[in-house]
Amino acid sequence: MLLTDRFHVITHIYHPRQGNTTTNNDRFVRSWWELTRRKIALDCSDVDEFVHNQSMWAPYNKGGGNRKWYGLNESVVNWENNGQEIKAIKHSVVANENMYFQPGITWSTVSTSKSPGFRKYGHGFIFDNKGASIRVDCEEHLIFISSILNSVIVSEIIAELAPSVSLQPGDIAKTPIINYTPISHKGIVERSNELIKLSKKDWDNSELSWDFKENFLTNQKNSKLKLIIHSYIDDCIELTEKMSQYESANNRELLTHYGLEAAFNEKVNLSDITINANPLYRYKSNELNSLIIEKFKSDLNRELVSYSIGCMMARYSLDREGLVYAHAGNEGFKELVVEGAYQTFPADDDGIIPLASEDWLFDDDATTRFSEFVKTVWGAENLSENLTFVAESLRLHALNPKKGEGAMDTIRRYFSTQFFKDHCKTYKKRPIYWLFSSGKEKAFECLVYLHRYNEGTLSRMRTEYVTPLMGKYEHHHSSLQQQILEGSTEQKRLAEKALKDLEKKQAELRTFDEQLKHHAEKRISLDLDDGVKVNYGKFGNLLADVKNIHGVAVK
Repeated sequence: MLLTDRFHVITHIYHPRQGNTTTNNDRFVRSWWELTRRKIALDCSDVDEFVHNQSMWAPYNKGGGNRKWYGLNESVVNWENNGQEIKAIKHSVVANENMYFQPGITWSTVSTSKSPGFRKYGHGFIFDNKGASIRVDCEEHLIFISSILNSVIVSEIIAELAPSVSLQPGDIAKTPIINYTPISHKGIVERSNELIKLSKKDWDNSELSWDFKENFLTNQKNSKLKLIIHSYIDDCIELTEKMSQYESANNRELLTHYGLEAAFNEKVNLSDITINANPLYRYKSNELNSLIIEKFKSDLNRELVSYSIGCMMARYSLDREGLVYAHAGNEGFKELVVEGAYQTFPADDDGIIPLASEDWLFDDDATTRFSEFVKTVWGAENLSENLTFVAESLRLHALNPKKGEGAMDTIRRYFSTQFFKDHCKTYKKRPIYWLFSSGKEKAFECLVYLHRYNEGTLSRMRTEYVTPLMGKYEHHHSSLQQQILEGSTEQKRLAEKALKDLEKKQAELRTFDEQLKHHAEKRISLDLDDGVKVNYGKFGNLLADVKNIHGVAVK
């Protein structure tokens, strides 16, 4: 006997649906971090509240991965004036508006996973055709349906109903479900509610969450980073095992209700627990070996470095939780400073952080400021040990080891060669810290925080950083010439090589300075609503990796 002969299918009670087709996501959809936070409205109970708030951007479910329970909330859609611009386009499709802004369950209609991952979301969301949704008004019912959809039963049903990579609302509509009764299904709801909470907490530990508060490593009592991370990894493994037990218990109970105890295995493998804190899921491995642990350790340190840059740039603060500055044009930054928002670890004055390949180039480059950050958080007495641990972790996977290289040199090399690559990968080619670069010789490079960029940023970059650097290079040039004249044979050889490299940098920097002057005089402004992809193309060859981010190489 088929399950559908004994149970209702979802569509008899709830209605899985597709949403928008904007016809132009480049125009109407953004990653939330590209925008000024003030224009994004979260948690609106209906469209009237959204319009009343005069908001422009609303959270947007558009698929994205096989994560279960909660998360992947990265996109927003332009729904200004109730989606007026989208609705005006001839071939756009705005479907099932009655479900917009209401709580529900979403999943990706395109999935290569046997278990696509069904996630709860709250008020305020709109959805598109790749992030289909089921509206469930009752909170307990929503949690219960989530448990069924994330069970082994539905995984097996999906494998039969939709063996391809496409999982449409019509496929989910055929899923048989049991009627919810509070007494019979109390345990399932309690466990599933806890799974949702744990998944949300895990998601909010990522900078990609709009509810991110702080890097969890910075609020630990221990002052030794190595011990903090080792303890955290132990906690991650324990959390993964706990969630596996909860999901397995749900499977066991649901299999009994469906009469399928003998048909399927209730056990949920650790590698199928879809949280960032699970190294097995994170690195697509079935075995927790030393290589996986080392990679995890390296990534945790890279996340710490990213957070430190956020604190330097004023995006985050050691004194306040969550986003502190994510406006536009540097407006309001001085007021935050006066309020004492950055007392413990002062934010940079201009949102420009040099990435120097050598320690004599700048007194306040990213490496120097990172050292100060580590000292501020964990104390001077453990600074050397903590920096050594960070450097060793970066050498595990982020960088190839260099013989005889000290901790600060490794960290400096990471900032100079790898940080921006990691940043672009984390932020899905929509970086918020932009890399201005003179070119392959790396004569000058700096990060600029998108939200603090203003029409005077390039002029300040030139007067405060590039022009003084040209003077330092000239002084170093004279010093090397003197060594060639007066030094020993070996000293002359080394000085001649260094001089040749320096002259390449000087030539590159002069060209960069000319371009910088040209663009500074134009006083380029940014409209953050246009998105990173558009705005990144406004600076000619001053920025690194333009083709990858802007989509077109600058001529």
